[in-house]
Amino acid sequence: MTTKHERYYVPAQSYWPIVGAVGLFFIAIGLANLIHVFQPGYDTSLTKSILLLGVGVSVIIFMVSGWFNHVIKENMAGLYSAQMDRSFRQGMIWFIFSEVMFFAAFFGALFYIRMFALPWLGGEGSKPLTLDLLWPNFVAEWPLLNNPDPKYASPNEVIPWHGIPLLNTTLLLTSGATITWAHWALKVGKRLQLNLAMFCTIALGLTFLGFQIYEYSHAYMDLGLTLDSGIYGSTFFMLTGFHGLHVTLGSIMLIVILVRCLRGSFTAENHFAFEATAWYWHFVDVVWLGLFIFVYIL
Repeated sequence: MTTKHERYYVPAQSYWPIVGAVGLFFIAIGLANLIHVFQPGYDTSLTKSILLLGVGVSVIIFMVSGWFNHVIKENMAGLYSAQMDRSFRQGMIWFIFSEVMFFAAFFGALFYIRMFALPWLGGEGSKPLTLDLLWPNFVAEWPLLNNPDPKYASPNEVIPWHGIPLLNTTLLLTSGATITWAHWALKVGKRLQLNLAMFCTIALGLTFLGFQIYEYSHAYMDLGLTLDSGIYGSTFFMLTGFHGLHVTLGSIMLIVILVRCLRGSFTAENHFAFEATAWYWHFVDVVWLGLFIFVYIL
């Protein structure tokens, strides 16, 4: 016979997915307009594009805040069973797996360029007949600082791994240790240590973002390393930029969890939201290690 606690809780119909779809629609329109602002032949304005994008982002923030608030209230009301908890865990695992595949695509592009495309252009194997005619002085070496096509500006130099990248690696690895400390403190009921460790984790994550912003500014202003700097510039900013976006999202999640910790929302037995955020943050740490090795060092 099925008991009350074994039943699967089915929430009431929600309007939040529709709100999220509206927000994504405005974001898509705003980004499409923003891309074409500086291109000739398109009748659009920068103000209009930013306004549409801002509306979309605001709607998404409103949707996430409201939807998560409903989920938290349902959990606090004791409506969730063990089966529901398993569903949340499986959903988070699949979400992180999708993020792994997302970064795997970009890492795959980087490996293909370095291991196949660049050596082929340099004459390895069957040298293209057009190579000597188009780019006779091309040198196949990574990082590619001498773009064969003159319409792509070549960067002056690359960012050394032993500067800000090494410092940011230390910051993120330390933040992985502090969030593990926070998890331990939560399970043994040490609230002061829990809040202190969460604060340290957030501070480390935000400091990482601050150094990355400085690194981007230095790359654009001093090194000539931009998104237009050929294949090296585009892969560098795509990989590190998307990782920075994930650190930003993770930091927001950590701030929300800290607020809930201060309010005493979690217990040693019931704290999946904390665990899910910790899983995500560890994922961010691991991805950065891959970036540090394959983008900055090798």
